[in-house]
Amino acid sequence: MSHEPETPTTAESSLIRIRYNDQLTRQFVAASILWGIVGMLVGVLAALQLAFHGANVAPYLTFGRLRPLHTNAVIFAFVGNMLFAGIYYSTQRLLKTRVASDLLGKVHFWGWQAIIVSAAVSLPLGYTQAKEYAELEWPIDIAVTLIWVVFAVNFFWTLAKRREKHLYVAIWFYIATIVTVAMLYIVNNLAMPWSPMKSYSLFGGVQDALTQWWYGHNAVAFFLTTPILGIMYYFLPKAAGRPVYSYRLSVIHFWALVFMYIWAGPHHLLYTALPEWAQTLGMIFSVMLWAPSWGGMLNGLLTLRGAWDKVRTDPVLKFFVAGVTFYGMATFEGPLLSIKSVNGLAHYTDWIVGHVHEGALGWNGFMAAGMFYWLVPRLYKTKLHSKAAADVHFWIGTVGILLYVISMWVGGITQGLMWRAVNDQGALVYPNFVETLMALRPMYWTRLIGGTMYLTGFCLMAWNLWVTARSGEATDGEAMVLDTPIARDEVPWTRVAFGTPVVLTAVVVAIFMSIAVMSEVASVTFASIGVFVAISGVIALQLSREEGRPTWHRLVEGRAVIFTVLTVLAVFVGGVAELIPSLVINRAEIATVRTRPYTPLELEGRDLYIREGCYNCHSQMIRPMRAETIRYGEPSRLEDSIFDHPFQWGSKRTGPDLAREGGRYPNLWHLRHLADPRSTSPGSNMPAYPHLSTARVDLSRTAGKLEAMRAVGVPYRPAELSAAREIAQAQAQAIAADLSANGATVAPDSEAVALIAYLQRLGRPQGNPDHAAVVTAATPAH
Repeated sequence: MSHEPETPTTAESSLIRIRYNDQLTRQFVAASILWGIVGMLVGVLAALQLAFHGANVAPYLTFGRLRPLHTNAVIFAFVGNMLFAGIYYSTQRLLKTRVASDLLGKVHFWGWQAIIVSAAVSLPLGYTQAKEYAELEWPIDIAVTLIWVVFAVNFFWTLAKRREKHLYVAIWFYIATIVTVAMLYIVNNLAMPWSPMKSYSLFGGVQDALTQWWYGHNAVAFFLTTPILGIMYYFLPKAAGRPVYSYRLSVIHFWALVFMYIWAGPHHLLYTALPEWAQTLGMIFSVMLWAPSWGGMLNGLLTLRGAWDKVRTDPVLKFFVAGVTFYGMATFEGPLLSIKSVNGLAHYTDWIVGHVHEGALGWNGFMAAGMFYWLVPRLYKTKLHSKAAADVHFWIGTVGILLYVISMWVGGITQGLMWRAVNDQGALVYPNFVETLMALRPMYWTRLIGGTMYLTGFCLMAWNLWVTARSGEATDGEAMVLDTPIARDEVPWTRVAFGTPVVLTAVVVAIFMSIAVMSEVASVTFASIGVFVAISGVIALQLSREEGRPTWHRLVEGRAVIFTVLTVLAVFVGGVAELIPSLVINRAEIATVRTRPYTPLELEGRDLYIREGCYNCHSQMIRPMRAETIRYGEPSRLEDSIFDHPFQWGSKRTGPDLAREGGRYPNLWHLRHLADPRSTSPGSNMPAYPHLSTARVDLSRTAGKLEAMRAVGVPYRPAELSAAREIAQAQAQAIAADLSANGATVAPDSEAVALIAYLQRLGRPQGNPDHAAVVTAATPAH
């Protein structure tokens, strides 16, 4: 398969010269490198803070606030700018036309950089939605949506102006990225604004958890994977001077990946309070992802057949080969970690951190480096300044990744085994959580060394490319193309849109989805029917193929609108099937009389918990495992978090689970723990928060927060809204009085008191019994 489609000639054709808009590519490349250095530098600082608690030097620079900044900078700033650079460069050449609007391109570039700057400012200030990879608050979310629409309009407008009828495989992946990211981002970020930089998620508890990881998993799929695969399908053949290995494999790779990925999100929630059917669905589809993912990896590597000798001397191919190999490793490990028995050991541990960075540093980072080394000399019409420096970058980066990932594998497995170790008497072998943390400290230092090496290599690349650009001159690419309008198809669009493969797929999907509402015997029967229909349909399709006539998929490749619609349907089906059953749950039935909303002061404390990023290190989900119930208490239930907007189940335990923290320790212990964690937990790496004892909570605004929570479905009574301040003050005074009786003087309206109120509520769905009387007394009877 040729890596750029050929344009058919006609008698009416005439050659015209096209000048591509490569200024956009140059800008996005420069921004990607700059933000990559920033994001990785923040990551190195965060790694240091985990190894050495003293690196938490200021309230705005603690691990809880920097970790979201690191992830957002790497994902949206580094990889985001990189994929935009690759898409703008390759799309113009594959479609044989200049980008439709230079103005929209400028708006896209500068708008995206403004979003990144707003994230870099707001996250350290504590403005966060507390949802992984979706921390940005609602005004920034709106800006992201608008700029994404600008990008989409420019892309599809360019698609409409194309001079090449058939869409190359890279374009397929770009289309999937644009439409799916829009759907994911909008749904997951639906929220009720309370102030200019504070909102509450529209979903709560299990609904929010499922929606978040439907987004979180597929943000990895459709922002960090599919566009980079499109870039692989364009730049790898270009660099190797070889056509893509298999056209058929690319077809299977695309459709299988796009359809299956969207279902796999629930594997992030195994052994939680999520319904069992959703967990099983996520696990099954995650395991199935092995096949298409490795199909894409092999298609990339086998493209180098006949060109492997170039890998030894060409740094571009070194990075591409290593990047695709890391993609294979990450997509093998992902399905492995989604198997329940493996997930039970690995989840909440540093193994997951290693897995994520295997993809981010190895797959995204190395593909970016390969693309930059190939692109920059061409964008500036010169040669790469130093191949030797690029080779050094490759080896430093590779060793850095291996140190990072292997240390996290070892650390994660060690964590999981220590947490679940139980002796013959049924007691925990390591009852003190900090024991596991201290055992991991050498691994944390090793990770820091590996991350620093990777950053060093990246900075070397930045210098190399800067000197390369300075030695040349910015030049936009040009091409002579046939000025040929896209010929109208003889085949009716209905035959393409409702072709046999579409009908067959719809029937098979409908059969398998009907299993969810059937008895066990009927389910087995319908599953058998589905398999039979699928196999028979494939055989029939093969027998009906006519020599010399284009295949159905070849026809679809020439119909951009139909191709886009089918892509949307492929991802929409999985999203609807996964989300709708959970979103229509009657929360009142789950909550029953056991669960009461947070008191006004507890809600204020919860907002402080979120502001400080405590969710980055603490989970609030006890799994039904013997070791966890011994350590933390009874397993978590749906009703425990049904009024949590957003949910706080967490994905990492650098500290212990807090789902049943209420009543475990006295108020004084919490105050001392916040001021100096080492005073109560020797060996802890938690940052100190002494400023919470002096900072004040503005209780005059609390009623507004309760109104916003009521708007998203939390059943606050009108009497509670009208007396929110008085109720909060009464509970705060009770906590302050208890602290004073034990020798600690803290103002009742301090942030520390509010946070203690929240912590003492966790695991007590009916409220803190110690404060029930004062809260009731402060609440009007009507």
